[in-house]
Amino acid sequence: MTVGIISHHQCLAHQMGEHHPEAPERLNAIQDQLIRSGLDYVVKQYQAKAIDKTRLYLAHDKDYVEYIFANAPSEGDFQIDADTSMCPATLNAALLSAGAAIDAVDLVMNKEISSAFCVTRPPGHHAEHDKAMGFCFFNNIALAAIYAKTHYKLKRVAIVDFDVHHGNGTEDIIKNRKGFLFCSTYQYPFYPFEIQASNKAPIINTPLDATTKSADFRQAILDDWLPALHKFKPEMIFISAGFDAHIEDEMSQLSLIDEDYRWVTEQLKQIADSYGHGRIVSVLEGGYALNALGRSAVAHINGLIGY
Repeated sequence: MTVGIISHHQCLAHQMGEHHPEAPERLNAIQDQLIRSGLDYVVKQYQAKAIDKTRLYLAHDKDYVEYIFANAPSEGDFQIDADTSMCPATLNAALLSAGAAIDAVDLVMNKEISSAFCVTRPPGHHAEHDKAMGFCFFNNIALAAIYAKTHYKLKRVAIVDFDVHHGNGTEDIIKNRKGFLFCSTYQYPFYPFEIQASNKAPIINTPLDATTKSADFRQAILDDWLPALHKFKPEMIFISAGFDAHIEDEMSQLSLIDEDYRWVTEQLKQIADSYGHGRIVSVLEGGYALNALGRSAVAHINGLIGY
């Protein structure tokens, strides 16, 4: 079956300042590499729809959602923290990003596509149930996973996160919910800093030091993620796909290469094929070196396809 790419041009309109790393050019970099690689003829492309406001309550406190809506500016900017701000286009882009993840679940569960990658922004994995932070407003991956579990009555859902930053928001939202497994690799010490290593389900946190290269990253996946995933037997896998651990990305000090993203995706696809009818939904998180981001995203998509 086909891999779907879900995006929307209005996600380009969200801006947090001229020199902010979470920039619209990130999406263009991925689309350019899709064309250059020829994958634009292989994948099926969809336009995202905005999430319904009430669906945000699956993962977020109602008062927090109201706070975001109430403070979305009609002009100028609204600063949430030093790294995170809203412009007039931000709320719409955030609703489209969350909506893309929900659309992806429906497309995969209804067998229109085998797996999906949401090429949208703003990202989401730092957004907690009642807090925006780290460039994130709504937690797209947590919303999609909770939606899949509740709407389609799944018993076991796994979320994995290979962004260089820990998915603190995702952990915050799912840590006390039954039927979820969360696995995260991340540079440590590094933003968001106060994270506890854990090798016990439902939270598998694997910190990586700043010297980590491909071999050590892959060994961490083999040692920590894969045994936990095999034991859990997920009926669906959700991927927070951040590409900022790449050696060319100045956001971090890890040294991953394009092929590492293909490799880890292939490992996850094997798990999904074994226990979840191949069902995977992936959502873009970080990745700020534009050329490396585009190449890494293509490697990730190739892993989903099985090339």
